[in-house]
Amino acid sequence: MTEFTESGRVADAPPGNWVDRHLPSRLRPFARLSRLDRPIGWWLLLLPCWWSSALAADAAGAAYPSPWHMLLFLIGAVAMRGAGCTYNDIVDRDIDARVARTRSRPLPSGQVTVRQARVWLVVQALIGLAVLLQFNRFAVAVGVASLVLVAIYPFMKRFTDWPQLFLGLAFSWGALMGWAAAYGSLDWPPLVLYAGGILWTIGYDTIYALQDKEDDALIGVRSTARLFGVQTKPALAIFFGGATAALALAFGLAGVGLFGFAGLALGALHLAWQVATVEPGNTANALARFRSNRDYGLILLAGLLIDAWLTAEPLVGPGGGPIAGG
Repeated sequence: MTEFTESGRVADAPPGNWVDRHLPSRLRPFARLSRLDRPIGWWLLLLPCWWSSALAADAAGAAYPSPWHMLLFLIGAVAMRGAGCTYNDIVDRDIDARVARTRSRPLPSGQVTVRQARVWLVVQALIGLAVLLQFNRFAVAVGVASLVLVAIYPFMKRFTDWPQLFLGLAFSWGALMGWAAAYGSLDWPPLVLYAGGILWTIGYDTIYALQDKEDDALIGVRSTARLFGVQTKPALAIFFGGATAALALAFGLAGVGLFGFAGLALGALHLAWQVATVEPGNTANALARFRSNRDYGLILLAGLLIDAWLTAEPLVGPGGGPIAGG
């Protein structure tokens, strides 16, 4: 039996979300394909972009990153997360029909056809392309390169116990994009930031995969949650600890100051709380801990932004004096 209400609400979407409450019924299946009823995904795609932009600003002695770039990354993250989810649902529609949490999604439940989903995929991809073309040529090339990872990710759960690694490679790509958009090149700080983002993603997506362990075992879908088994908590500690160390190195290489590291320390406490309180056999608990990673990302971002603002080099006027507000 499919698990959706008369309105077609997806089983794992938050009750009373804005899609179910406000969108016309004919548009809801497409919003659900894009996971607009579950914004945590675009947050997790967006945050490494914003970290990278803030890190670039801090390294340059600027008071804040480009607001235009931050807005573009927001629009692009929503569009490309939606496109990625639509593509993933097209590829996985047969698997989704056999998993309790996902069988109510628009494709396996029959709310949309495969052809309609493909058209919607193209529309979202074109929005993402329009956003990408607003950046410099180097950043455009870096963005285009990520499409290889996006294309192969949905198939990884069939061939490896580490699909979370491939999600990390794709979802953390924004750690390169913010710096590339600001400088037109890459350097060690964004590369190490990217490595930290990958480790963080493996951790949080392992928590997410805890929800499906039993169904995945029955149908042969592979994941780090199944691989780690009873060692899930120690594994999470290793990945989150590695992420914290990599991010600390990236911050140091970029010349981030005390406030940025304070944000990183608070974020580390948040990750430790996740490890301490996650309950591998409790799907509601796992989903809540997974969603809390938005808060972790915002803590890091706040630290970087505060550090950039308070340590910015003053703009120098023609007479050699500081310009107000610089």
